[in-house]
Amino acid sequence: MKILVLNAGSSSQKSCLYDLTEDKLSEPQPPLWDAHVDWTHQQNVAEIKVKTAHGAVLEEALPADDRPAITAHLLATLWQGKTKVIETLAEIDAVGHRVVHGGREYLASTYVTDEVKAAIARLAVLAPAHNPANLEGIEAVERVLPSTPQVAVFDTAFHAHMPLEAATYPIPYEWLTKDLRRYGFHGISHQYCTHRTAQILQTDPAALKLIICHLGNGCSLAAVREGHSIDTTMGFTPLDGLMMGSRSGAIDPGILIYLLRQEGYTADQLNQMLNQDSGLKGISGVSSDLRQIQAAIATGNERAKLSFAMYIHRLRSYIGAMLASLGGLDALVFTAGVGENSSAVRAAACEAFSFLGLKLDLEKNQQTPVDQDIAMSDSTVRVLVIHTQEDWAIAQECWHLHTKNA
Repeated sequence: MKILVLNAGSSSQKSCLYDLTEDKLSEPQPPLWDAHVDWTHQQNVAEIKVKTAHGAVLEEALPADDRPAITAHLLATLWQGKTKVIETLAEIDAVGHRVVHGGREYLASTYVTDEVKAAIARLAVLAPAHNPANLEGIEAVERVLPSTPQVAVFDTAFHAHMPLEAATYPIPYEWLTKDLRRYGFHGISHQYCTHRTAQILQTDPAALKLIICHLGNGCSLAAVREGHSIDTTMGFTPLDGLMMGSRSGAIDPGILIYLLRQEGYTADQLNQMLNQDSGLKGISGVSSDLRQIQAAIATGNERAKLSFAMYIHRLRSYIGAMLASLGGLDALVFTAGVGENSSAVRAAACEAFSFLGLKLDLEKNQQTPVDQDIAMSDSTVRVLVIHTQEDWAIAQECWHLHTKNA
């Protein structure tokens, strides 16, 4: 079964083509074709890079004024030119899309219909940087593959069955009836890491208590028990919780009331400030990229030092909160760009939990580990670094949905 995965964002788009067979579902498989589009490096230019499992590579830059046309051009490289891996687009059995927000209406992956598209558009008010781009990707594929089933895989779905006490905000109860609640995000990544951790530890996910640290430009933790999310740090929107690259994470809501009343800020200005001008970028004044923060620290930049110290403080604090929700811990898992690549963040986070008997193998931690346990053999808590593969997880969801409905 050939499954195309489209992960469309506001500034980039990643696409993969997988050929799934039942005997290869358990372990992540490399895609036949992998493509990436970036709109951020050059104004009004789409930078495209396509590569195949056979080593063919295509790189080009195109005018970016028509994104659906860019998607159509990208899909043409599947069956034309040096990156050709199929004879015709009709070979594609399904297309899976990452959709950030599914609200309370969609608690599992579902086939895309007009009703589903309308819901994705309606929920864009809760994920304005994501849902519109996700919907644009769906509609772009519709133009090229009008008869091919499409599947929406929701980032919120993994957290959909959190206990009500974890999902409900302490605000007037009537607001809950209007669906103002904690939804949680990065669910595709958290779900993938749950199952990959169980594979590496050679046990059933139902036997594990996990804290998964998805640390990228956006950051969230999930407390996972018996294979299910029971608590998470992101909330009604992806702005809640941990300090992130350019997002503030949780702050005293009274600050916003003060800025509205006393400083004359508008809602749009606050949105810009909290999402684009806060976090590591806002405190350091350097960048939202942790690598640039650490380079600035090496030169003695005090604001960069403060931003890193705050990042670690808040990470440790929320790990402690997830630990309390779980009532124990079998493994601490690090994933995404920072989680997978920053030995300094992993070491600093783990250091605070040595009282649990957690012992990090410092040598393994420095060796760029991938899908590996980096705890000492006598550690009471395993520490894993997992390369998150959301695209593979989306392809698996498409397979399961297809076979269930076949």
